Amino acid sequence: MNIVVIVLAAGEGTRMKSDLPKVLQPVAGRPMLAYVLDACEQLSPERRLIVVGHKHEQVLAWLGGDAGTVHQREQRGTGHAVLMTEPFMGEFEGPVLVLAGDIPLIEPDTLKTLVDIYNRDRPAAIILTAVPEDPFSYGRVLRDEAGVVDRIVEEKDATAGEKAVKEINAGIYCFDRRRLYDALASIKNENRQSEFYLTDVVAILRSRGETVLAHQADADEIMGVNSRAELAGAEAVMQGRLRRRLMDNGATFVLPETTYLTADVQIEPDATILPGCWLEGKTRIGRGARIGPGARIIDSVVGAGATVQYAVLNDCVAEEEVDIGPYCSIRPGTVLRRGAKAGTFVEIKKSEIGKGSKVPHLSYIGDAVIGEGVNVGAGSITCNYDGAHKHRTIIEDGAFIGSDTMLIAPVRVGSGAVTGAGSSITKDVPPDSLAVERSEQKVVPGWAKKRRK
Repeated sequence: MNIVVIVLAAGEGTRMKSDLPKVLQPVAGRPMLAYVLDACEQLSPERRLIVVGHKHEQVLAWLGGDAGTVHQREQRGTGHAVLMTEPFMGEFEGPVLVLAGDIPLIEPDTLKTLVDIYNRDRPAAIILTAVPEDPFSYGRVLRDEAGVVDRIVEEKDATAGEKAVKEINAGIYCFDRRRLYDALASIKNENRQSEFYLTDVVAILRSRGETVLAHQADADEIMGVNSRAELAGAEAVMQGRLRRRLMDNGATFVLPETTYLTADVQIEPDATILPGCWLEGKTRIGRGARIGPGARIIDSVVGAGATVQYAVLNDCVAEEEVDIGPYCSIRPGTVLRRGAKAGTFVEIKKSEIGKGSKVPHLSYIGDAVIGEGVNVGAGSITCNYDGAHKHRTIIEDGAFIGSDTMLIAPVRVGSGAVTGAGSSITKDVPPDSLAVERSEQKVVPGWAKKRRK
């Protein structure tokens, strides 16, 4: 599209009281700025300029470099910020879309509508407005007797009568490039903030007889985020959006408001999410899976028909029909093959559990490769760390690990082999053999009776 996008991301956000720049504050696991940039990308702009300022190093690090950024070294207001972009416009003469980097709920279709109206009517500017229940802190849109936009007054500079106006400025504009910068050259900082307001461009354009239009959007969509409370409000709206989108795609949420999602989570049709779940990062939930209650899944893949309850999965893969939990921790690098089980109070780290194999309860498996059809008895662990290095345990197909077996790595248990309960296995166990390591039991008749006396 023949358009330049300017994103204002230089503000300090003092009300956040944070070491993190305001535009990098997360909503549903992603920085607010990411949502704004994604929405702008849907327009396929000819050029994108991001104005950075306060703690710009952090913003540049997140962006992956300074390409397309403009450094506002002194934060002297939004008008000054946009003025800083003029040298980067080159020969461009089309429309300029200006918006803030702290409006994560803005939808691409709304931006497209704004630009379409501009392209149809060719005003000097078109502004996005809304009518929220509580307009406090927002600039008010003041209209003349004919209902035409006349000017915008900021909350701190508004009179009591102006504050009574419900229509607010969303901080999103589409300007004619030439008339924008001509007007910016005339703005003054005669206000309580001693800043150069971009909003003053509207009054300047109107004083010159130019046309300024307005398009009204949903109030939730243009919610600016300047405080922790407003961040929480944006989070609540975003969570509702994410859940609705997934439900529209065929997922079931039981008590949806109890599930937390991040923006990149994908859930296939007929999966069921029970109450009290946290699904984060690049997590993928397969068709017909049943998640929860009480599951936290981070950057993991859960296959079709799998079940996960009261468990934590982090950076792992659970294939189709896997059964996990309750009270189970699956750590990074783990793969549970189809039909495997990781049961109650089991921890698995950087291991592969083969098809149909079971680690039912009270076990730790680390740095191991377990074949198909293996049963690991209760209380068994792989002793993978010698104090300096990690070592591998291999359990081949069909082996049976007796309860309370200590597998002291590096060690291999052959296919079909059995370890006796309570054994400490320090040497390889050949296929189809029995390995037992424990001292001979001694019985002292009458000892307990004598002790009681």
